[in-house]
Amino acid sequence: MSVRIDIGGLRPERISFVPSPLAELGMALHALAEPGHHPGLLGWVTGVTAGLDPHLADRMCEADFLWRTTFSDLFLPCAGIPGGATLPGGTLAEDLDLLDKLTDEQFVDAALEFTSALAYSSAGPHALGDPEVRRRAVDLAASRGPQQTRFTERLLTDPPGVRAWLRQFLEDCDEAFFAETWSRLRHPLAAEARHRTELLRRKGLAEALTSVSSALSLDATAGRIVVDKLTEGHTVTADGGLLLVPTSLGRPHLMVLHRYRWQPVLHYPVSSPDSPDLAVPPSVEQLTLRMNALSHPVRMRICRHLARSAYTTGELAQVHGVTAPEISRHLSVLKKAGLVTTRRRGRYVLHQLDVGVVARLGSDFLEGLLR
Repeated sequence: MSVRIDIGGLRPERISFVPSPLAELGMALHALAEPGHHPGLLGWVTGVTAGLDPHLADRMCEADFLWRTTFSDLFLPCAGIPGGATLPGGTLAEDLDLLDKLTDEQFVDAALEFTSALAYSSAGPHALGDPEVRRRAVDLAASRGPQQTRFTERLLTDPPGVRAWLRQFLEDCDEAFFAETWSRLRHPLAAEARHRTELLRRKGLAEALTSVSSALSLDATAGRIVVDKLTEGHTVTADGGLLLVPTSLGRPHLMVLHRYRWQPVLHYPVSSPDSPDLAVPPSVEQLTLRMNALSHPVRMRICRHLARSAYTTGELAQVHGVTAPEISRHLSVLKKAGLVTTRRRGRYVLHQLDVGVVARLGSDFLEGLLR
């Protein structure tokens, strides 16, 4: 499995390493929402959380699925500007101005990514213009709870209002904690971008990619970049460019923006986390159950989804193209091994991966799931 980026005819000068303050703010919000993904940031998360105004903390919960369930492409709006050659802003205000330039259709479709209601790397109808897509988006949001349902309905009926809310929220986060964090991170990230740009100039794209991550490779014969991930995807650079955006807060996530008609972006981590606290090791029987449970490719793919959010059996069946009974059998194996937890929300039964348990099996496996 992999994400492929066709780069046939891409000129070297259209490949850019550049940091993005908005993308880094998105990663900061993700780390605050999912500290289990980022054990090396525990001190930073604890400090920020302790100093948050309660009202801002409550507002963080209103749409945290934009940076928790998925990492929304709204945090890289430069990729959606027509022409495929726009770079991130040098400041958060400039990045937010780029966000304002997205059309309502682009904004809504990107914000609804968490519902899986829309085609991502191919052409498809827009939620604002297609009643069936709108209905499906609301139905899928409902399985995740009333908060997601309210946000989705508001987004579909009042895009300008949601856009204004999101910009104000991000500006308030900047004032509350991110401005200080960005002041420490922006110079190292800029230095990282300059270093990779020089490596690209001297050694070429193949070496620049492998220096960023072992999960990246260049298939020069086919004219494509291959990103080793537990998911499938495909996009092209066409007449645009390719962006590589470093993050100091994102490890272990290696994200690929491959939305249809958007400029491809590789959002890659540059820092190493501290070693997490050691936990009591499982028994041999428990370890055997867990390793056997994870030995099946379908269950590995299920784990990838459940590491990011809770899903119903029906949703997993649709995503993986198999029957609900087959998904139930795989979930039963994972639950018996203690890897998956289940909870009921109304008439929905939601399953989610226990990231802490998986992390104790090995950081390499967890990074593979979260990459």
